[in-house]
Amino acid sequence: MVRKRLLFVLICGFAVGSILRAQKIVYSEPDRDDNRRMNFDVVGKVSGNFLVYKNIRNRNWITLFDNNMKAITKVEQAYLPNDRLINIDFFPYNDFFYAIYQYQKRNTVYCEAVKLDGSCKKLSDAIELDTTHIGFAANNKIYSVISSEDKSKIMVFKINSKNRERYLITTSLFDDSLHLLKKSALSMPMEDHNDYLDEFNVDNDGDFVFTKFSRQNSDMISRAAMVIKSAQADSFFIKDIDIEKRYLDELHVKVDNFNKRYFLTSFYYKERRGNIDGFYFYVWDKQTATPEMENIVSFGDELRRDARGDANLKMAFNDYFVRNIIIKKDGGFIIGSEAFYTTSRYNSWNRWDYLYGSPFMSPLDYYYYSPYYNSLWYRSRFYNNPQNVRYHADNIVILSFDKTGKLQWNNVIAKEQYDDETDDLISYQLMNTGGQLHFLFNMEERRINLLNDYTVAPGGEINRNPTLKNLDKGFEFMAKYGKQVSSHQMIIPCLYRNNICFAKIDFN
Repeated sequence: MVRKRLLFVLICGFAVGSILRAQKIVYSEPDRDDNRRMNFDVVGKVSGNFLVYKNIRNRNWITLFDNNMKAITKVEQAYLPNDRLINIDFFPYNDFFYAIYQYQKRNTVYCEAVKLDGSCKKLSDAIELDTTHIGFAANNKIYSVISSEDKSKIMVFKINSKNRERYLITTSLFDDSLHLLKKSALSMPMEDHNDYLDEFNVDNDGDFVFTKFSRQNSDMISRAAMVIKSAQADSFFIKDIDIEKRYLDELHVKVDNFNKRYFLTSFYYKERRGNIDGFYFYVWDKQTATPEMENIVSFGDELRRDARGDANLKMAFNDYFVRNIIIKKDGGFIIGSEAFYTTSRYNSWNRWDYLYGSPFMSPLDYYYYSPYYNSLWYRSRFYNNPQNVRYHADNIVILSFDKTGKLQWNNVIAKEQYDDETDDLISYQLMNTGGQLHFLFNMEERRINLLNDYTVAPGGEINRNPTLKNLDKGFEFMAKYGKQVSSHQMIIPCLYRNNICFAKIDFN
């Protein structure tokens, strides 16, 4: 009997210990250079070290952290030009990473790469990937760089929009050793002045896919197509999508590498500037070169009541934006969306009158343009906002569908977040540990922002986990800028007084 009691106590102790160890946070010490206006990017986990890139004016360095987020060293990135650096992207692997950057020298923009190890020691000299001759000073990105899900392919591309009726798209496909596999320069007819390109992806085979669409008066999408360039092809395959009498919002494309498919979705409307009615789905099968599924799912009243917050039933989803698309191995998919809006004493905001300037307008002042903005360079736009803007991020709606687009389950994580002048501390980050989805975000408790962890099980059940261990009152999490660096670890930047530091969360 005593042995049974002892065994029971040991089991309970192990269970409690496992719960306490389920999520653990450790923080880096704020560096004196890491002020709030510093640009940063979480590079990832390389050779067991956690790497964070930092930039202030013309200074560029990477800080290496150990497993306890103690700074090992700070390495200046001497290969980067001191001025005219336009952008930098990082692609981490197990024991090395690539820094791919672009800069201007005289009338030429260079796109180059350097290979570095987990201690930030150079493993290669600068590798020239492409050059562009221009006749002006480029302040925006000319090149966009994306990688496949398995990181076996890296795509560098640029778009020449000088001829508004016919864009020139140049693509360079590399393998994971940065050997050039294929370079192409292709023209894209832009029949209408309201035509746009977006949602660029490269799959594990090196095939390039993106969307082409037309907006009426720069708001809703009235025509849409999926554009595919096979890895070794010198032409585009354009598949028009018949959206009939529906109007689409923002198009989102997700590559399903496991099932060799492309998944496209969007909120849809029944009338111009109407209320969001539901989701539109379109799935393209690569192997058969045919549409595998096209479907719409309307939101029911019960879901609308759960999602609406203070909105009326018909307008329940009008402030929602798609944040996450997760593809399941069986071909099903999970979509996470969040209510986001702003309020101001000077103007009212809606999804058509974008506060930051419409994201649908091509910057025609530039000979070349990149469709992407890196959050590294994007954050500073929100500081010193003279309009006294309040940012809001409210409920999260999660919906799961089978491979035919039939709704399996839905659930809502209720939250209410707001902040003034900047949206750095609101919204959420998703952590996928395989068996569960973790939704991490701040919630105000007793006038203090505390990081919350809600988990969604495969069947849709939502649980709020206990307060994370080592949650320090002095740290404010910028969860939306967090990055998953391994199957069970995430790095999240934090504000501590007026400095930026970084927290590592370990999930069991």
